[in-house]
Amino acid sequence: MAVVLIMLDGVRPDALDAADCPQLQAFRDQAAATMDARSVMPSITLPCHVSIFHSVPPQRHGITSNDWTPPARPLPGLIEVAAAAQKRCGFFYNWEQLRDLSRPGHLHYSYFRDGAEHDPAADEAVAHMAAEVIGAEKLDFAFVYFGTVDTAGHTFGWMSDGYLNQLERIDRVFGALLAALPAASTILVQSDHGGHERTHGTAMVEDLRIPWMLSGPGVRAGTPIDAAVSLLDSAPTIAHILGLDAPAAWEGRVVREALAP
Repeated sequence: MAVVLIMLDGVRPDALDAADCPQLQAFRDQAAATMDARSVMPSITLPCHVSIFHSVPPQRHGITSNDWTPPARPLPGLIEVAAAAQKRCGFFYNWEQLRDLSRPGHLHYSYFRDGAEHDPAADEAVAHMAAEVIGAEKLDFAFVYFGTVDTAGHTFGWMSDGYLNQLERIDRVFGALLAALPAASTILVQSDHGGHERTHGTAMVEDLRIPWMLSGPGVRAGTPIDAAVSLLDSAPTIAHILGLDAPAAWEGRVVREALAP
């Protein structure tokens, strides 16, 4: 069984309703889901992702821009915890700054394809490779990053036709990836932040509200999550599903409302 985290960079929850996204809507309908999860401040891609993988806010890990610097007080992230338990982890992404989400020597497989900021088709390459490798390499955990909807937001504006059209394109890519994943996979689909006008990073609700949708064995299918959910909760929830103990330094929680008793 694989646990797969699919990141839809920059996707606002209301975009899932405004765009024609039958694959994402079908996934949402059969998942334990909330459209009112929260990002962190600053709501910027790299700080958000470091928070997702280390379950602490930027005030703790110290990354407050898209330039990575070594944390003054390092703490174990999801990949280090999983690797220590002999779990096979893989990354598939198209924004190079994400290479620092784990320390060297802990990934079993890594695929990077430059282009999320320039090529509307960049996510297709990531999805194709993830579909080929996750099952073949028997990965226990995989991170699949789609970056082009965020790029469309910066180019055309959040909730613009160009932004929604790119989300519809990614919906088709998402559906193809789901069909190729190993049976009985557990899949978490979320965003890192939203956006407004042609930017993000503020405390505006449009920037901070994100979708968070979990599906797989042991998940309460088709269940709305009414409790508060933060992107800090992703790593503890994934670790729990993998049978791992969360480090005491992590600040997030297991989203037990999404899990069957």
